[in-house]
Amino acid sequence: IVSVNQILLFLLVLTVCAILYNKVHQVPLALRNETVDLESPEEMEEEIPVVICAAAGRMGAAVAAISSIYSNTEAKVLFYIVGLKTTIPHARKWIENSKLKEIKYKIVEFNPMVLKGKIRQDASRPELLQPLNFVRFYLPLLIPKHEKVIYLDDDVIVQGDIQELYDTKLAPGHAAAFSDDCDLPSTHEMVRSVGMQNTYMGFLDYRKQAIRDLGISPSTCSFNPGVIVANMTEWKHQRITKQLEKWMQRNVEENLYSSTLGGGVATSPMLIVFHGKHSSINPMWHIRHLGWSPEARYSEQFLQEAKLLHWNGRYKPWDYPSVHTDLWENWFIPDPSGKFKLTRPDS
Repeated sequence: IVSVNQILLFLLVLTVCAILYNKVHQVPLALRNETVDLESPEEMEEEIPVVICAAAGRMGAAVAAISSIYSNTEAKVLFYIVGLKTTIPHARKWIENSKLKEIKYKIVEFNPMVLKGKIRQDASRPELLQPLNFVRFYLPLLIPKHEKVIYLDDDVIVQGDIQELYDTKLAPGHAAAFSDDCDLPSTHEMVRSVGMQNTYMGFLDYRKQAIRDLGISPSTCSFNPGVIVANMTEWKHQRITKQLEKWMQRNVEENLYSSTLGGGVATSPMLIVFHGKHSSINPMWHIRHLGWSPEARYSEQFLQEAKLLHWNGRYKPWDYPSVHTDLWENWFIPDPSGKFKLTRPDS
């Protein structure tokens, strides 16, 4: 009996020793694994996907926007440059033959056939009907692999670190964040001076029953979808693209909004679909109306503090007349092929 007890005791001691040995000797291994796990996110640092359209005739705009973003951040940015089949070779050549060849980018072809039957022809501002104006409606289809995406109009330049914009918090259940048109007192005087609309009344035709049925007050502050931080999971879950297409089709049938109103045909469906269901972008990350009038100017100090400038409106900084063109030209890279030229008073 004694010998059996001794054997059991010996085995017990052996087991305890084995457990202690493993614990002591696995600590460095566990720490090593943990260190690897802690380092791997840095090695695979999150890329910031930025979507910009490269349209014929305004390719220089996309180039300046990309140049400004790339020059003002240490973050890893992955540019998705969206174009039509005919414009893509020009965009690629411009990037590969300039200092932008260092950027990480993907070219995405947009097929305008997806818009068939969804756009009401409008002769007053045909430029607003260009297919690439609607790329923002189809973000999850074009950029499928990301949870969070930044979309920027081509007529912007970024003076801040794009990481800040990417870090914009979206409330639970929100598929996108925009800048509200009433959010910045400094821009109110500009809006008044150029007669620009900043409420839903300026975008939707409240004489139509379908618009009145929405129950949205015409004095509700609008937002500008030229800068979007989007959550792709929520976008897909809420079928945002389908909702936008539904309102495009209704507009074709009932003329609920038109380009003679404030924002043309790409803003209005977004105002309807995202009403009361969007988060806010820091106002300094979207200073707009720079292209609304060739006379109306902001103070230089205000513009220097701005993180992002947007020449929305007819007067673009690569054309003449326009305002604050020096700020835009800082980031412009001349076209190696010579096709795109700036319009200046002495040219």
